Amino acid sequence: MLNFRRVLLDTSIIIDGYISQSIEKGDLKNCKILIPNAVIAEIERQANLHKPAGFAGLVELKKLRELSNKGDITIEIVGERPTLDEIKLGPSGELDEIIIKCAEENLAELYTSDRIQADIAEIKGVKVNYIAKPGKALKLDIEKFFDSETMSVHLREGVPPKAKKGGPGGWRLVEISDKPVEGELLREIALQIYERALKEKDSFIEIDEPSATVIQLGNMRIVIARPPFSDGLEITAVKPIVKVSLKEYNLSSKLELRLEKRAEGILIAGPPGAGKSTFSAALAEYYSSKGKIVKTMESPRDLQVGQDITQYSPLSGSMERTADILLLVRPDYVIYDEMRKTDDFKIYADLRFSGVNMIGVVHASQPIDALQRFIGRIELGLISRVIDTIIFIEEGEIRKVYAVNTTVKIPTGMVQADLARPVIEVRDFETNRLEYEVYSYGEEVVVIPLISERETKTRQEPQLAKESIKVKVKSLKKNFRVYVRPDFSNRRLKFYVGEDHIFEAFVNQKGYTVVKKNSNIGKKIMEALENDYEIYAQLSDRG
Repeated sequence: MLNFRRVLLDTSIIIDGYISQSIEKGDLKNCKILIPNAVIAEIERQANLHKPAGFAGLVELKKLRELSNKGDITIEIVGERPTLDEIKLGPSGELDEIIIKCAEENLAELYTSDRIQADIAEIKGVKVNYIAKPGKALKLDIEKFFDSETMSVHLREGVPPKAKKGGPGGWRLVEISDKPVEGELLREIALQIYERALKEKDSFIEIDEPSATVIQLGNMRIVIARPPFSDGLEITAVKPIVKVSLKEYNLSSKLELRLEKRAEGILIAGPPGAGKSTFSAALAEYYSSKGKIVKTMESPRDLQVGQDITQYSPLSGSMERTADILLLVRPDYVIYDEMRKTDDFKIYADLRFSGVNMIGVVHASQPIDALQRFIGRIELGLISRVIDTIIFIEEGEIRKVYAVNTTVKIPTGMVQADLARPVIEVRDFETNRLEYEVYSYGEEVVVIPLISERETKTRQEPQLAKESIKVKVKSLKKNFRVYVRPDFSNRRLKFYVGEDHIFEAFVNQKGYTVVKKNSNIGKKIMEALENDYEIYAQLSDRG
């Protein structure tokens, strides 16, 4: 060959697909391509783990072999195959060291798109050609499925492609084509997505597991699922089609004042696809416009916010570590998107106790469900210190706002003064009407609805109020458990001994209520049991 030179490729340049493109364009010629066994071993390992980078590397290696067979280039496999320990230590630089040594021994020029690899090679005196990743790749095949009203595209091997179109509250699932998606096309799309994520500045790989990959590609969130995690190859891409300001939600002046002055622990709740993230982004922009330092905690990072709002992901896989860093940054407000696990709720509470104003986003089918997700995860008495405002979003609109506070009182429906206890009151923010009470009752935490729905239910069943409900009493060490039929669970009942009404209580979802033996009521139950008096219940007027 004229001007013969030896070019050694590392893993990054092969995965990028740069070499085959350069050869086909005629930009790279009159050279011998050297591929270290260490590179092949690393690509093989990633492919065996079903990672897109591994498949991208295999595709490029096959292209290079085809070009070699055509006579366009000469390929030589060089170096020893690394040991299993060296492959495992690849992320710490062992394989990079083997590749650099291989280039040195073969008097070859190292081609890489890894900046650190290039710097180390240069330090060691190895000739290196660093190929920076291009800023923008070609349009993805998956982008062709999107139009102006498409929120998400769902591709599955052997199934016609589907798209979710419309807007919050008005989604419809439609078939884009009646032709099933072929597996080969899906694999090609997956490789395109992965390559774009590696090359583009505003894109990153959030999760890269053997059977699942989550990628944020600009404003598009893409989930790639593969067997054995899923029963077939599947790609789901979601992108926002709506970005609104807080003014467009038509907040009442009372709510706007609370968000600006008093709300410090906010929960944004609603079912999937209701518009929670859209509202969260609008709220983040609102606080930022007020001169506040706003950060987000997300996994994946898909909130559509301005450049002055930093979006954080789990640090070393841990949101707890992210929270530690956030405390050093001293933000005024933190948006915690997609709180699902117990650790998420505990981290939210810890940040609140540290003085950070928090906005948490949770899935909930009813407004009260957002508060219930904290029960059992943090102490009951601390909940109102963590949460003061619940905003329920449905169909892209604010449907309900609750104010949360704690007071010491006798729960609604009880009359004895010794039953006073800390009670969490959940009130309609606009009307100040008390709608729920949350408190400890015996060994249970109960959430008591005080809204018209329960009153209506009681009016629809007047005959039950006169029905005598059989009661079974179980004696424990310090308490009595008073059981009724399962169909009276989560109801308020009056309990009688003979003709005497002795107490009224809420029956939990397991069908019983708890009475302390050393209380006045407990002594009456003890006396009834000893004398074989009849104990029964009736439905309370409060249901």
